[in-house]
Amino acid sequence: MGCECVQQSVETAADRKTLRIALTLNGMMFVVGVTAGFWAESTGLIADGLDMLADASAYTLALLAIGRAMAFKRNVARWSGSLLLILSFGIIIDVARRGLWGSEPEGTLMMGFSLLSLVVNIIVLRMLSKYRNGEPHLRASWIFTRADVVANMGVFVSGLVVSLTGARYADLVVGLAIGLYVFKEAVEIIRHANETRQGASTP
Repeated sequence: MGCECVQQSVETAADRKTLRIALTLNGMMFVVGVTAGFWAESTGLIADGLDMLADASAYTLALLAIGRAMAFKRNVARWSGSLLLILSFGIIIDVARRGLWGSEPEGTLMMGFSLLSLVVNIIVLRMLSKYRNGEPHLRASWIFTRADVVANMGVFVSGLVVSLTGARYADLVVGLAIGLYVFKEAVEIIRHANETRQGASTP
């Protein structure tokens, strides 16, 4: 029994350290990404930056859930998923706004900052990979970061298209795609949390 308690304590400390590092990196990249998005007039970069903020919020919730009861952890996963749902609607609204009133995205800036974000997210994703099949609150953190990597690659490709063709709609298409992908990830997080609850209640 004593060995189990020590092992659990070690794992809890390691989980907290991992999530704190992920939280710090995503908080920094949120500021960088949103600032770069307004500078480059890119809805894709802004969406990517807001996604970083959602990640930072999810990591904060996951930190609060460590050591708590499973019911609390499931609720944290649901809160994280709900946050992603709100974010996805915000991204889609911004895409519609820029589509109606216009924008002039800077392809070179989009590529540069999306690459920086991609490097950060790959580092965080590797750190969180051990949680991909773990408890719902930690798995939600891994799903968040996986979505970020996909978003980063999308922004880079759209930046390349904008640079080569000057077609601003590439940025809008990627922004919309990110919004829809974030929505899908939100649904997956909430569904997994509910399935975990059903599994726990099965005799």
